Amino acid sequence: MKLDQILPADIGFGCAPLGNMFRSVPEEEAVATVDAAWEQGTRYYDTAPFYGSGLSEIRLGKALSGRRRDDYVLSTKVGRVILDEEEDPTERDLGEKGNLFAYGRPNKMLHVWTADATKRSIEDSLNRLRTDRLDIVWVHDIAQDFHGDVWLQKIEEARTGAFRVLTKLRDEGVIKAWGLGVNRTEPIEITLALEEPQPDGFLLAGRYSLLDHAHALQRLLPMAEEQDVGMVVGGPYSSGILAGGTHFEYVAAPPGIVVKVDRLKELTDRHGVSIKAAALQFSLAHPVAKAVIPGATQPAHTIEDHAALNEKVPVEFWADLRASGLVSDLAPLPDGA
Repeated sequence: MKLDQILPADIGFGCAPLGNMFRSVPEEEAVATVDAAWEQGTRYYDTAPFYGSGLSEIRLGKALSGRRRDDYVLSTKVGRVILDEEEDPTERDLGEKGNLFAYGRPNKMLHVWTADATKRSIEDSLNRLRTDRLDIVWVHDIAQDFHGDVWLQKIEEARTGAFRVLTKLRDEGVIKAWGLGVNRTEPIEITLALEEPQPDGFLLAGRYSLLDHAHALQRLLPMAEEQDVGMVVGGPYSSGILAGGTHFEYVAAPPGIVVKVDRLKELTDRHGVSIKAAALQFSLAHPVAKAVIPGATQPAHTIEDHAALNEKVPVEFWADLRASGLVSDLAPLPDGA
């Protein structure tokens, strides 16, 4: 099933921060944030076992437990099996993601994409989420940023394992769609080039933002458009730097990125536009993009996100953004600027 037939709106909620990403989030704050998103009209929630070793799923399940299941769309990911055995979260090797979830649960994670692991991961996620079904399942992190030189081996493990399991579940109507959830374009390009099995869409995090989009426009997005495969845009604020934070790619933003953000802010200030509005509306302007899923751990931030999506941005801003050279000439802009 195509993503635009499943997703209820242009904006969803990325639940990675609920797994104590970057900091320890109080339980009541996490639940209140999900409640605030719901009150704003959010009906699509994306999570993963990876986020705090199951903490994000547990918190999301709790927050949504009083909602009617038919009223929202839910996606999670496979590739990590959470064990009862404990370890020091700060000692984990998470590739380029560093100590992203150092404040998460101490439960040990197995990184595995085999058929058996995929089935177990889904069963465990259903229990943590307190639900009887998932709408979309993403195959998580089979990319260079996590696995370095052996990333192609992980793709092959997923191709013969997770891909086939999820295709069968989709064909049986157990799930509505599956795809890849990654921070790099190449695994999706490889998957789209396979004769079988074919994904219904993909979640691309951080690679279609105001700060990083040129590479995705070169090969991936033309392939996806040609095959009518939709994209969910994760990380539209580039780990926070485009929302007033200091992180880019999960670490402190380097000087070059800070300079670019300062230039973007000069433009948004000149036109009286919020940088959040520029970021969200830019990411959704590509025809392959079907939804954007900013994350939050404070109720006020979800309110800001919805306001930013609906903010009226003058066409002159987009024209000046194009003229500034801050975006690729290949990037579609709102209002055709």
